[in-house]
Amino acid sequence: MKLIYEIKENLVGKTIHQILITELNISTRLLSKLIKNEKISVNRLKCDTRNTANLGDILEINFNIIEDNSSIAPTKMNLDIVYEDDWFLVINKSANMPIHPSRLHYTDSLSNGIRFYFDSIGLTKKIRPINRLDLDTSGLVIFAKCEYIQECFIRQMLNKTFKKDYLCLIHGTLDKKIGTINLPIGRKNGSIIERCIDYHTGHPSITHYEALKKFNNFSLITCNLETGRTHQIRVHLASIGHPLLR
Repeated sequence: MKLIYEIKENLVGKTIHQILITELNISTRLLSKLIKNEKISVNRLKCDTRNTANLGDILEINFNIIEDNSSIAPTKMNLDIVYEDDWFLVINKSANMPIHPSRLHYTDSLSNGIRFYFDSIGLTKKIRPINRLDLDTSGLVIFAKCEYIQECFIRQMLNKTFKKDYLCLIHGTLDKKIGTINLPIGRKNGSIIERCIDYHTGHPSITHYEALKKFNNFSLITCNLETGRTHQIRVHLASIGHPLLR
């Protein structure tokens, strides 16, 4: 995993450090690791990032830093890999598959399978899922292969250029084909898992939906979330009288 960047005229005179931060958006935390492990070079020579850049310099950043991933046990699985390159992979997660290990799913989560796969291709990296899906929800999950690409995805999520759509089967037929649910969601009293509409202490939550197809007693819709609350789709749709099919 290497990033190669040619210095253009507008960057001449800036320090390598400035370019890495402002142009390539490498965080100061990650930059410190790269410097410590001597993973930054200019024209194939190790460099001091305090040096200034010259026109045509070739800046190379090597993200192949070995990381401790021993906290997740490797488990062999038949992963449905939809896409993969040097930076990330996309997995089609089945229903009833947790993404993260837990007390009840210490060795059978998707992350366990990713750890085994990383071992098989010689990649000693932490397991970094970019998006989350509930245990009983199927769909695409992205796993970053290094810290840098994880930061890139997080930045896209913050500036709303990373779009996630969800297909849902719901009970009944919606009155409006396109709509928005804007209701606050909070934790249900007495539960650490369940969520509910809470007008007093709930967090602002916005779900946009569009009906795609009607059936006899249920509908197929697509949902796009403006916020990412736990169980947001499930709680919002139930609140308008159209709960998800289970």
